[in-house]
Amino acid sequence: MRLNHFTILIIIVVGVLACQKEDSISTDPSARLEFSADSILFDTVFTSTGSTTQRIKVFNRGKRAVRIKEIRLGGGASSNYQININGLATPYLQGVEIRGNDSLNIFVKVTINPNSDLLPFIVKDSIGFITNGNYQKVILSAYGQNAVFLKDVDIAANTVWDNTLPYVIYNKVRVGSEKVLTIQRGARIYFHKNAELIIAGTLKVNGALNDSVTFSSDRLEQIYADEPGQWKGLHFLQDSKDNLINYGLIKNGSIGIRVDSLSGNSNPKLLLANSMIYNMELVGLYCNNAELAAFNNIIANCGRHLIYGINGGRYNLKQNTLVNVNFQFPRTTPSLFFTDQSSQVNTSPFSLTLINNIIWGSLQDELIVEKKGGLSFTQSILHNLIKSRDNSLGSFGNILNVDPLFKDVQQNNYYLNSGSPAINKGEDLITDPYFSSWLIRDLNGRGRLFPSDLGSYEFF
Repeated sequence: MRLNHFTILIIIVVGVLACQKEDSISTDPSARLEFSADSILFDTVFTSTGSTTQRIKVFNRGKRAVRIKEIRLGGGASSNYQININGLATPYLQGVEIRGNDSLNIFVKVTINPNSDLLPFIVKDSIGFITNGNYQKVILSAYGQNAVFLKDVDIAANTVWDNTLPYVIYNKVRVGSEKVLTIQRGARIYFHKNAELIIAGTLKVNGALNDSVTFSSDRLEQIYADEPGQWKGLHFLQDSKDNLINYGLIKNGSIGIRVDSLSGNSNPKLLLANSMIYNMELVGLYCNNAELAAFNNIIANCGRHLIYGINGGRYNLKQNTLVNVNFQFPRTTPSLFFTDQSSQVNTSPFSLTLINNIIWGSLQDELIVEKKGGLSFTQSILHNLIKSRDNSLGSFGNILNVDPLFKDVQQNNYYLNSGSPAINKGEDLITDPYFSSWLIRDLNGRGRLFPSDLGSYEFF
């Protein structure tokens, strides 16, 4: 009988202890987990199939225990990542408890074959946690395909990028003052989300016909092929000088090129030639009191403006095709907008030369030039095909509101069809100081005969 009483007492004590343990687990929705890092980057550059491991610590900062309803690896068993939770290797685990003011360890392993074309340049996944109704996650990122990966890099010496491997920029790369970054023909420069290339020194892009230099997003899947806003763009700072982009392809960013000031010498701040800029979420070329020379370029399909020039500046644009028909964007702003005013200053001197260009789009007015102040303001707008209701532009050889008859705008094919009004309407540029270096041939390398065809392509 005594034994029975003792047995009953043990059962009661165990039950009470069990209840006390259960009661000690917090169900408060405000009891959230903390992590040693909210995102993990595996920045090892793999030269062959390999793996690397990092640790994440999960903290419960409260006094009472918490029960994590589930821990789940987003990609599951098919992920490039594997997780080990307190010694248990599994992509999914339920009912994990952490005592008050305690933590648990999760080891994350990633296995990458850098020679696989099926991998993106940045391989991403996440670990999700559900605790008392709260969902939290830790982002996992690893370098994928074999490439030169650059994260928050300052270029402090003259540097050459070649076409051996792609370059993938994560966050930003900055070219230091008085330093030159030279990019050789055929190089591929890819940008992770919101990444940018900042130039305080000099950028020389030496692309070639049929071997251009590509600047685009690191998302190579077909669904992202024409998706704007995937990266920030190229940004030329005030101290930058003597920049050249020849045969560049710049696509799918927010602002393709931003130029912040006038040149500090006799050369243009940026000379842009034989290049294509398209599918920008906001602006193709953003110029703030800048100096730009642009020849034989195609700028197309941007959310607000193809070229936006404010606070004055000096602009020399010849033989460009500038088209904004906007299949993707509900645009209300002109393709080309220039003014001698900005919100930061009253007005600045302004000079604009537009010769032998096609300026076309889906709006009634695709070229707006505003004079707001009393400082020097000159414009020479000659022999262009322009979409505009401004009848004052309908002289000096300009053609207003006549369809240029491109081959296929939806496919970014801006060759001229037979019968185009832009054929043989160009001003003779043989005496132009840039003729022998940039204007003697069109974007396809064909010799330019005068009267030339308007835009970047000669009709053959």
